This record gives sequence, C-alpha cells and structure tokens, in this order.
Amino acid sequence: MIKVFALGGYKEFGRNMTAVQVDDEVVIIDMGIHLENYINLTEDEDLIQISKKDLENADAIPHMGKIKDIQDKVVGIIPTHAHLDHIGAIPFLAKEFSCPIYCTNFTGEVVRTLFADERRKLKNPIVVKDTNSKFNIGNIKVEFINVAHSTPQTIMVAIHTEKGAILYCNDFKLDSNTVLGERPNIERIKELKGKVLALICDSTYSIDDGKTESELVAKDMLENLLLKENYDGKVLIITTFSSHLARLNSIVEFAKKINRKVIFLGRSLHKYISAGQNAGIIDFSKYDFYKYRREIDTKLKKIMTEGPQKYLLVVTGHQGEPKATLSRIARGLTPLNLLRGDVVIFSSSVIPVKTNIENREELEKSLSQNEVKMFRDVHVSGHASKEDIEALIDMIRPENIIPAHGDVEMLEGVRDIAKSLNINESKIHILSNGDSVDL
Repeated sequence: MIKVFALGGYKEFGRNMTAVQVDDEVVIIDMGIHLENYINLTEDEDLIQISKKDLENADAIPHMGKIKDIQDKVVGIIPTHAHLDHIGAIPFLAKEFSCPIYCTNFTGEVVRTLFADERRKLKNPIVVKDTNSKFNIGNIKVEFINVAHSTPQTIMVAIHTEKGAILYCNDFKLDSNTVLGERPNIERIKELKGKVLALICDSTYSIDDGKTESELVAKDMLENLLLKENYDGKVLIITTFSSHLARLNSIVEFAKKINRKVIFLGRSLHKYISAGQNAGIIDFSKYDFYKYRREIDTKLKKIMTEGPQKYLLVVTGHQGEPKATLSRIARGLTPLNLLRGDVVIFSSSVIPVKTNIENREELEKSLSQNEVKMFRDVHVSGHASKEDIEALIDMIRPENIIPAHGDVEMLEGVRDIAKSLNINESKIHILSNGDSVDL
C-alpha cells in the first residue's frame, strides 16, 4: 500500500506537512507553521515561548487527527529545508513521534536553535544526511536530491517504492547559477524519468508566466544599488529573509567595497547565521550580532554617537512585523533617528497574504513620514514559476501529480500545466488538508 496524507499546506500558504505511508511504515515530510496565523497571534516573525494549544487554536500548526491511527507507524520526520513554514512546528509536534529527524546539516542546525530558543528539550535524535545521498528509514528507501531555493541545502525527497518514486518537491527552482552552495542536481532528476509514481509539487508561482530568475540577478541588483549610488552621510539599512544566506553573503561582500561595517540586528538573523557558521556554509565570525531589544538599542545608541554613516545595518522586519527591528526603528522606538534621505533597501518581496500586506503598508507609511528613501523588491524568488514547473514535469513524466504549497488557484495552476503536457486529469489530485490519496 502506498498512500499520501495531506496534513498542511494544501489550499493554503504555510504549515506544510505531508505523510507518506509505504505498507506498514510512514514518513512525515515537513512540519511547519502557518506564518500569517502565527504573526497574527504573536506580532513577531520569530518563534517565541507559546503553547501548542494556542497554536492549534490559531490554526498555526498542522492538525494531525487524520494520522492518529497510524502515528505509531511513523519511522522518520524529514524537513526539506530550514524555512519556518517547513520546520516551525517541529518543537511542538515532533515529540509525539518516537522516531528520528532526518535532514541536511544546515537544516539540522536551525532545528536545534528552534528548540534552544523555545527552551524545549529535543527528544527526537537528528540524523544528518548529505545532499544527493541515499539511505533507508526502516524499510523505506529515501533519497535526498539537491535543489536550488532561497536557503541552503534544500532538498527534493524521493521515496523509492516497488511501484515507483514519490518525489516531494515542495520548494524549488531550477537555478544552475547559484551564488552559494551546490547547484541543483538536474542530472539525477532526469534519471527519474518514467520512474515517478507521484510528484508532490510546489504551486506557489504556478500561475506566473516565465521562469524564475537566478539569484545572480538579485546579486547584480544589490551591486548596482550599493556600489553605484552615493549614500555618504546617510543611514543605510537593508532587510531581507534571515534564512537567505546567499543574499546575506552578497550584502557583506558589497559592504566591504563601500567601507561600511556590517551590523546584524534581530533574533532570526542570529539564528540562521549561527546555523550557517556551524554547518560550515559561511563565516561571519568577524561581524557583530545583536539579538535582543535591549542590546540592539544599546548598540544603536552607540552607532548614533559614532556616526551611522560608518555602518550598514542588516535588520529583521522586511514583512513589516510590528515587533521586528525595522518596525521599531521606523516608529521611533529606538535610539536610531531616521532623517530625510536615509536609505532602506528591501531585499525581499511582500509575501502576498493579508497580514503581511497590511503590516508592510504600515511600515512604509512610518518610513515615508521620516522622508526615508526606499528601494523595494530588490529580490528574486526561490520558488518555481510556470516554465520551471513545466520543465520539471516534462523532465520526469510522473504517473500522478499532487500540487501543494499554495491556495486553490495555485494548485489548479499546476493542474493546468500538467494537462497541457498531456498528463491525464484523473491522475492530478487537488487535495485539501485532511485528504489522502491511495496510490
């Protein structure tokens, strides 16, 4: 028996979680939080001390009732990468399963910091596996295939069965010009052609025409802004995704060239950069990090005394989270005074959900009142667009397709792409959370 359970991330953004049953064993892939619902609950973008019950009531973590009867059959948890919508529920849910967590080194380091931040004990052993490796979890044959995304060591997961592979590709893009880390293993993906029983596929930008641009494009955009503009005497702030180590590496590279000292402000930046250093991906050991409000404010007071034009401040809060560092600066709640002509660069896009859109509007309103110069969308996505999804489906020609990681329109976007490639519509499964499909 081969069965796929949709537990989170189906017809919604966030709390991604899928279970795959092969005979009498089950593997769980991803265990994330719903970021919009989480931020509505906490007004913060980082994990804080909060109860599982509060998260369940807020619909911020997956509901696992549909697999309660097979809970004792779970032999492994596989987070595919280190974003909170894929790992954020692990501190609250993993202890309900008596099994290890299997992941890449960087993802494992971030998971450990989640438990440390939450002051929770990690009961599940973390088993680190290399990208592009094959191994068994119980009797289930598993393969990690390296793929490009906006955080390091992201993997596609192939669960190999006698009837073909279940290929889980729930955050990816086909970018062979990576800025940091390995290139996606396109050669291995091509080898799976005709051998994939089911493709579980990222739907985020399935209705966006074209191909997602390379991270090199974002690096060029940053280079043009930082090296070709004149910011003498001005406060210079950049905010981006804390998990995007390639982007942070580019920022550090260009800061050196304009003789500004980089300072990192915010808990989530500290979390991901520390994980990257522990995993040997980056070395930011010479840079200063400030996690908590009091120490951030102390440092900003010192920066105002020394002259903010000497620094490049990398801060949390690109989505406008009310408690994040950038929102506090914009609202005048820190010692850093923003003046006319000071600069804020958003090396990010707004995640298109109601809470983020409203929070970001409030943030930009506060910055505008200070006559700050803003550069928006200095960014490329880590998610596949229509042409990438077409290429993947055509590359492997799966027997079944299960769109995931998106709302109804996005899931249907994958369906339409698959139909255009002559995949039988009866083999395209649009699932809701709680649904399952027997393959």
